[in-house]
Amino acid sequence: MPVSSPAPNLDANLAVALDALLSEQSVTRAAARLHTSPAAMSRTLSRLRRVLQDPLLVRAGQAMVPTPRAEALREEAAAVVRRLEALLTPSGGIDPAALRRTFTVQASDLVGAALAPGLLGLARRRAPGVTLRVLAEEWEASPALREGRIDLEIGAIDHVDPETQAEELVTLRMAAGVRAGHPLAEGTLTPARLAAAEHVAVSRRGRFTGPLDAALAEQGLSRQVSAVLPGHLAAMALAAVDDVVCLVPTALPNEPPSPLSDAAHTLGLHLLDIPLPLPPLTIGMAWHPRHTADGAHQWLRGAVRRILRPARQE
Repeated sequence: MPVSSPAPNLDANLAVALDALLSEQSVTRAAARLHTSPAAMSRTLSRLRRVLQDPLLVRAGQAMVPTPRAEALREEAAAVVRRLEALLTPSGGIDPAALRRTFTVQASDLVGAALAPGLLGLARRRAPGVTLRVLAEEWEASPALREGRIDLEIGAIDHVDPETQAEELVTLRMAAGVRAGHPLAEGTLTPARLAAAEHVAVSRRGRFTGPLDAALAEQGLSRQVSAVLPGHLAAMALAAVDDVVCLVPTALPNEPPSPLSDAAHTLGLHLLDIPLPLPPLTIGMAWHPRHTADGAHQWLRGAVRRILRPARQE
C-alpha cells in the first residue's frame, strides 16, 4: 500500500506571498507590495517552488513569466487571499438592512414599554430583519448574560457578573404621578401633603417601603401604601383611575424628556416634583463580553443609546 506524502505546511503569509508574486510577476514589485525586502521575497519564492514543485516564475530576458501551473493558480490564489481578508476583518462594520436576528432583552415593564416603540421603528426603517423579545426582570442576579439567554440587560444595573460589560445610559429622578383632578394636583406639594395621600408602591418582591419612605422618615412622616404592584405600568394604570400616588421616572431638570415618562403622559398623569431629596435612578445596559465586537450587537447597543439617551436640543 503506497504511503501518502504529508500535506505541505502552507501558512497564510505564504498564500499572500504567492498571490503577490503571481499578480506582480516580479520579486521586486511583490516585495514592495508586501513591505518586505527583495531578498526575503526571493527566499519565499524558493520555498513556494519547493512546496508546489514548480518554478512558478521563470526568466524571459529582463522579465519573469509565469509557468502554466502558475497561470492555473493565479485566480485561486487571489480568491484564497480574499477569503483570508474576510475571515480576519473585524465584524464591526455591518449593514443593518442585511441583519436577520432576534434580540432578547431583559428589562422592567416600563423600560420595555419605553424601548419597544423606538427600537421597532428604527428597525423598520433601517433593519427590517430585526425582531425584539423582551423578558421580565429576574428577582436576583442571574447568569442569563453569561449563559447567552439574553443579549442585553437594561435597567438599574447593580448585580452583574465580574466579566460583564456595563454602560450607563441616563440618570433620572422620581416624580409623583397623579390623575387629573387629584387633590395633590392643586396647590403646593409639601412633604406633609405627600405623606397624607394614598400611595401605590412598585416592588417585584412585594415590599411596601422604599427610598421615599426613608426620605419621609427624615421629616418625621410616613405614608399609607394601599397596594403593592410588581411593575410601574400597572401602578400608573391604577393611579390614572384612582386617587393614589405612584412614582414615575422622569428627566432631570434641563435635560431632554425621557421616553420612560411616555406611558405616564399617555395615561394622562400629572407629574409633580417631590419636595424631598430622593436618590437618582441610573438606567444602564449590560452585556457579556462575547458580544462586544459583534457588529449586530453593536448596532443594538447603538439603537438603545439613541432611544433611551435622547439628544439635547440646542
